[in-house]
Amino acid sequence: MKKPQKQIISLTINGEEYEVAVTPNRTLLEVLREDLSLTGAKEGCDDGLCGSCTVLLDGKPVRSCLLLAVEAQGYRITTIEGLAQQGELHPLQQAFIVQGAVQCGYCTPGMILTAKALLDENPSPTRHEILEALSGNFCRCTGYNKIVTAIDACADQMKGGR
Repeated sequence: MKKPQKQIISLTINGEEYEVAVTPNRTLLEVLREDLSLTGAKEGCDDGLCGSCTVLLDGKPVRSCLLLAVEAQGYRITTIEGLAQQGELHPLQQAFIVQGAVQCGYCTPGMILTAKALLDENPSPTRHEILEALSGNFCRCTGYNKIVTAIDACADQMKGGR
């Protein structure tokens, strides 16, 4: 059986350009973790059900385990590593710490990126809207209350309090 030919692709990740040689069947998750050492996105279920591999594609949450790397060309990809700016945590990252919303941390990058997409689109979400946005992200450690509280607190902070 003949091996698939590699091709050079260009990816924009966290504002930086990367050129990577990939076979057409490699997922974005594999390329992020194995080729670029961006390990924030986790492989949980490998079926797109748990959300631990979530990244943002032009600001929209996507499951990187389901997206071929070649399909990600031409988009702005944001991983959890790209949220902190100049050594300062993003307000969502800080809120997760302050509110104790991080336990084992496996789902946290996907939760935070999903929450960022929500807050970018809706800066004043209700508790129901937060839960709805997180519905594709699975956490085995928490009852989600602290996660929802962290997102709500961040929304308040980013607006200067409600």
